[in-house]
Amino acid sequence: MLNLFAVALVDVGIVGILVGVVSIVKPLRFLGVRSRRMAVAVVALSVVLIAAGMFTPAPLQQTPQARSDLDRAMPEWQFDEYHSLTIRATPERVYRAIKDVTADDILLFQTLIWIRRFGRPLPEGILNAPKNQPLLDVATRTSFVWLADTPKEIVVATAVVAPREVRRARAPTSDEFRAAQHRDGFALATMNFAVIPRDDGACDVTTETRVFATDARTSRAFGAYWRVIYPGSSLIRYMWLRAIRKRAEASGPLENHSSPPRRTRGTRSDDTVYLKFGPPILRVLRGGELGTVISQPR
Repeated sequence: MLNLFAVALVDVGIVGILVGVVSIVKPLRFLGVRSRRMAVAVVALSVVLIAAGMFTPAPLQQTPQARSDLDRAMPEWQFDEYHSLTIRATPERVYRAIKDVTADDILLFQTLIWIRRFGRPLPEGILNAPKNQPLLDVATRTSFVWLADTPKEIVVATAVVAPREVRRARAPTSDEFRAAQHRDGFALATMNFAVIPRDDGACDVTTETRVFATDARTSRAFGAYWRVIYPGSSLIRYMWLRAIRKRAEASGPLENHSSPPRRTRGTRSDDTVYLKFGPPILRVLRGGELGTVISQPR
């Protein structure tokens, strides 16, 4: 809940700045901003809210028992998000759809990623994915590494923050990724897709992203970045699941079963999405590649 509160502070602050700036030109009286002096006060308060949200401490979370490949890959983390969608297709079709989805299949992906990279041209990678190529393939040949790939669960990982002396143009190996969890100066990200068969023949598909910062300074720096980009990141994940559903269900409707649907964590209906908020980037990667410096507190 603390991370959710921090993200909300940042979002409210961003909206407040927009309202304040417009009201400096022409006060938006219908929003209660009756003068330019009040508009300046709104901007100042909004800046305070954003700063408070960006630098709220991030609590360490742990999994009590490793039940999945994601749990084994990252048992501790400070930042996360979780989404779920029901897909009326067999597990085999869902798994194939997860592997085959391209960047162009995901609604708003290219637009949101263009905003995230500030319109800069970047090398091929998750932030500059070529058309008509499976997105996971693009990611894992540029900046991510496979940690698990089974019909039940796919897990990929990358280092999103790293000390300057160990920056690489390539993705870390699985051994390098695990070793980095015990070294200061890293923020390590894992993302999974899990396929959970239901009694009615459909599947619940979940995706969870976890980020573990290996020291307090990196956690504070990454949290500032995470809380700003979180809304767009969550929207991408949800649209990614919808693109998977579209591909998996394209082969035709799933035959109905007589047993009632089974609910699993985070699922109420085909379009229900549950978000778990996380908070702090020091050196942020170009789509997972170690590179761009956002901030480097001393």
